[in-house]
Amino acid sequence: MHLSTKIYLTSAVLCSLHAAPFQARAQRIQPVRFSEVNITDQFWKPKQEKVATATLNACIIQTEEKSGRIRNFEKAARKQGEKHEGIYYDDSDVYKAIEAMAYSLKNRPDAALERKADEWIDKIAAAQLPDGYLNTYYTLTDLQQRWTDMERHEDYCAGHLMEAAVAYYNTTGKRKLLDVAIRFADHIDATFRVANRPWVSGHQEIELALMKLYHLTHEDRYLKLADWFLEQRGRGYGKGKIWDEWKDPKYCQDDVPVKQQKEITGHAVRAMYQYTGAADVASVTGDPGYMNAMTAVWEDVVYRNMYLTGGIGSSGHNEGFTDDYDLPNGAAYSETCASVGMVFWNQRMNALTGDAKYIDVLERSLYNGALDGLSLTGDRFFYGNPLSSIGNNARSAWFGTACCPSNIARLVASVGDYIYGKADGKIWVNLFVGSNTTFQVGKTAVPLQMSTDYPWNGSIRIKVTPPQKVKYALNVRIPGWAAGTPVPGGLYNFAAAGNGRVEVLLNGKSVNYQSDKGYAVIDRTWQNGDEIEVRLPMDVRQVKARAEVKADEGRIAIQRGPIVYCVEGADNAGEVWNLLVPANAAYTIQKSNLLDEPIVAIQAGLQVVKAAPDGLNIRTEPQTVTAIPYYTWANRGRGPMQVWLPVKIKNIRLAE
Repeated sequence: MHLSTKIYLTSAVLCSLHAAPFQARAQRIQPVRFSEVNITDQFWKPKQEKVATATLNACIIQTEEKSGRIRNFEKAARKQGEKHEGIYYDDSDVYKAIEAMAYSLKNRPDAALERKADEWIDKIAAAQLPDGYLNTYYTLTDLQQRWTDMERHEDYCAGHLMEAAVAYYNTTGKRKLLDVAIRFADHIDATFRVANRPWVSGHQEIELALMKLYHLTHEDRYLKLADWFLEQRGRGYGKGKIWDEWKDPKYCQDDVPVKQQKEITGHAVRAMYQYTGAADVASVTGDPGYMNAMTAVWEDVVYRNMYLTGGIGSSGHNEGFTDDYDLPNGAAYSETCASVGMVFWNQRMNALTGDAKYIDVLERSLYNGALDGLSLTGDRFFYGNPLSSIGNNARSAWFGTACCPSNIARLVASVGDYIYGKADGKIWVNLFVGSNTTFQVGKTAVPLQMSTDYPWNGSIRIKVTPPQKVKYALNVRIPGWAAGTPVPGGLYNFAAAGNGRVEVLLNGKSVNYQSDKGYAVIDRTWQNGDEIEVRLPMDVRQVKARAEVKADEGRIAIQRGPIVYCVEGADNAGEVWNLLVPANAAYTIQKSNLLDEPIVAIQAGLQVVKAAPDGLNIRTEPQTVTAIPYYTWANRGRGPMQVWLPVKIKNIRLAE
C-alpha cells in the first residue's frame, strides 16, 4: 500500500469507534477484493478476455474518436473558452471505462491498455480546478452555475471518478487518479457537509463511491459525507429539473427519509445505487435505521418487483418501478445498469447480515439479467432486457446515453469482487467461480483453490493448502435453487419437486456440517490438501410465477442451475410463439456452442400449435424445441424469443 501514515492512524481510531456497536447488531463479512483473486474459470475468464479486448476497445473508440468525452477534458485543461460536446453526464462514462480498464489490467496485464489509462488520467488531472472541482460540463459552459442544479449529475460523475480511482490504485498502486478523487471529495465535503448546505443528488452514486474511498483510506470524513448525503433525502430539499419534470420525489427516492423508506419506487438504477450506499454505511456504523429500511425495501423488490432473470424496473417511462407484480415480458425495460446495481446492493446486504439469500439474488441477476447486456462478441450491448420479443430487438454498438456498456464491462471484469468473503476465523465461498486466493487466518496464510465447470456442472471442489494445521470455519453457500427455492419470498416457485439433492464431501467422504443462513459451515482444523466437494443437483426445472403476476399466468419458464432459459427463433424454425408446454414435457441436456460460447442447451419435448387444414380449427403436434441460456439470445440477428412459455391454448400466438 502507498497510503500515508495519517491514513493508517485514522483507521485504527475508526476501528475502535465502530467495531463494537456493529458486531452487536450484525455479522460483518468483508468481501475479498478482485485484486486478491486470480480467475481461472472457463465460464468467466473468456468473458473477461473479451471485455479486456473487444469491449474496452469499443469503449475507447467511442470515448476518444466518436464522441467528445475525452476532448472535453482536453478543452477544460486548455481554458480557451471552447464548447462542451455531448451530454452533461458524459464524464461518468470515461471514469467507468477507466474502472473497467483497472479490473482488466489485473485479469490480463496489457502495457498498451495501461498507457491508455494513464494518458486519460493525465488529461483528467489537468482539467481539475485548484479548489478540487472537476466537471467538464460546467467548466466549459458556466462555472458560476456549478452546484446550482441538483439534477446535473455533478456528484454522480464525482462518484464514478472515485470508484475508478480506487480500482486503478488497487490494481496498479498508482495514486494520481486517487489524489484527484480525494481532492474532489474534500471539495464536496467542504462545500456541503461542513458548510451544512442542503443538497440532494438527482442521481445517486456518490454515496456508494464515498464508501469505497472510505474503505481504502479509512478517512472518517468520507463515511460521514456518505451518511450526510443519505440523510438529506426526503426532507424537501430537492430542487431542479428532475423534480420539476416528474412532480413526484418518489422518482429519485426523495419522498421520505431513507431510514423511513419501506417500498421500492421510481428510477431503478438510482434506487440501486442509493441502497448500495446505505447498506454499506450500515455495515460500518450498525445504524438500525438503515438496516431496517434496507430489509423492508429489499423484500419489496425481491418479493413483488423482480423478474425471474433478476432484472428490475419494468417500465421504460420512468426507467423503473410501477405497481407491485407489474412485470410485463415484451415491454420489460429491465435496464442492464439496474441488474448491475442489484449485484452491488445484494453484495452489501450479504456483508451486512451474513445471509446467503442475498447472494442467491446477486447470482440470479449476474448470470441472467446483467450478463444479457453484453453480446457474446463483447462489442454489442442491450440497454433494456425484455423477456420476450417478436423479433424487433437487436443489440447496439453504442448508445447516446452510454451508461450500460462501461457498466457491464466493469462488472464482468470485477467478478473477483463477489466470490469470497472473510472475517476473523471464518471464510465464505459465495459464488462458484474457478479461482484461487489466499486468506490470512491468524498468523497462517491459507491458500484456497476452487475448481468447477459451473454453471453447467454442479460439482465444486475447494482445496486448501495451509503450511500448518489451522482452525477456521469454512462457509459454503448452498444456493436456494438447489434447496428447492428459486428466489426468496415466493414470487417464483418450482412447479414440482426436484429429484436431486445437495451433497457435501470432505476428502471424498460425506461430512457433517451446520446450516447457517444458507451456508454449509464446516468448522474444523484444516491441513494441507484438504478438499471439500459440493455436488449441486442440476435438474431441468419448470418455474411458475405467483398468480398476481398476470403476465406469466398460464405459463412456465425453464431453469437449470442458476441459468434461466429461453426459446429463440434461430433454433426453432423461426417460430416460438406457437409452442405449448404439455403436462408431461420431457427435457434432456446437450452440450453445444452458440457462436464461440460453450453452453448447455436444453431439448424440450413440447407441442407446436398449428392451424388445421380447414383454417377454422387448430391442432397440436409434438415437437422437440431447443432452449438456450437467456443471456445468449439475440447474438445471431433479430428473431422472436420467449422466456415464459404457455401451458394453455389461449396464450398461443399463431403466425399470420
